[in-house]
Amino acid sequence: MKCAIHHKEHCDCHQSRIADIRCKEVINVCDGCRLGFPCDVLVDMTFGRLVAIVVPGPSKFFGLLGRKDDYIIPWECIKTIGQDAILVEFDERKHRHERIRRGFFV
Repeated sequence: MKCAIHHKEHCDCHQSRIADIRCKEVINVCDGCRLGFPCDVLVDMTFGRLVAIVVPGPSKFFGLLGRKDDYIIPWECIKTIGQDAILVEFDERKHRHERIRRGFFV
């Protein structure tokens, strides 16, 4: 893929698109738990930097009763972004945030 910043075919500036990040599974290295795939990112618009990634919480009863609270994983907790996975180190209880309810079942 061609670098969008430097317009080179093989650039080493370590950039990634949001769409690429959404395709990588998030794994907590503390307990080996597979958290899922990022659904969103939080960006600091003042400084133009990525603040956190958002991973949807696990589904309740096969997804019929919605999901549990989302994980908001701060950038500081991200240890490595690899080819297929994002390795994070964090306490799930501290970084769970209530999911915004949109409808009756979700």
